[in-house]
Amino acid sequence: MLQLIADGVLTGAIIALGAIGVTLTLGILRFANFAHSELVTWGGYMALIFVGFFGATSGSFPAVSFGWPLVGAIVFAGLATAALALIVDRLVFGRLRRRGAAEMTLVFASFGIALLVRHVVVLLFGSEPAYYSRALQIAVEVLPGMRIMPDQVFVLALTLVLVVGLQLMLKFTRLGIAMRAAAENPDLARIHGVDVAVVIRWTWIIGAGLAAAAGVFYGLTVQLRPEIGFALLLPLFTAALLGGAGSLIGAVIGGLVIGLSESLSVLVIPTGYKQAVPFMLLLVILYLRPRGLFGPSA
Repeated sequence: MLQLIADGVLTGAIIALGAIGVTLTLGILRFANFAHSELVTWGGYMALIFVGFFGATSGSFPAVSFGWPLVGAIVFAGLATAALALIVDRLVFGRLRRRGAAEMTLVFASFGIALLVRHVVVLLFGSEPAYYSRALQIAVEVLPGMRIMPDQVFVLALTLVLVVGLQLMLKFTRLGIAMRAAAENPDLARIHGVDVAVVIRWTWIIGAGLAAAAGVFYGLTVQLRPEIGFALLLPLFTAALLGGAGSLIGAVIGGLVIGLSESLSVLVIPTGYKQAVPFMLLLVILYLRPRGLFGPSA
């Protein structure tokens, strides 16, 4: 049981990072961007390019399977993924917004972009699984019945740092206040001098950067493959809806709930069916509280 909880928290942390971008898009841009999950895949593979040049194990840290190059790869992946998100917004979503396109038009456009990104990844990197490092790790027993690898501890710690840093940014910086104002009422925010175009730009940058980190963490603790985005699509949106659109804390809690639910579900259902758990949770959420746990009351 304890091992399943540990695995669920790790999975939930990765889902939470991706779900933050989804909830920012829902809250500020007001449409469901189904291409966001493919940014997770793109970020993971961009880090693989960086690691290919510098190696993941160069100057390895004690205990973990990697060194400074992988830390640099996370930064590089974040920048490359943010650049992709800005290009897509400029060429597709931005033009649709200026033409007054309906929300469903943006949603269908995001489907097309998701397919395009996924096939570009397959074209560039192939369909076989890839790894940052093949160094073997020995899991450390932290409690009776619970073993955790050092890489997983690194992922959880850095996820916590990223989430806390983003929360502080949204609460205390001018950009964060502007983003919260735009999410509340973009027209009113614009009247009060908020540059909504800048807010939108930073929404893409932050969401894409966190998606890239989620992709790197997934590749570090599991493996890289082109289907990562497709596999995480439903968990990401379920986590965002569970927490409530626009709620950072809600996305994090939603991600942890999804991760734990998937992990613990193997106690009562066969492993092959655990991917259906986010779908069942999504149906329950939409029925009982469509606005999510931390969303505004109806």
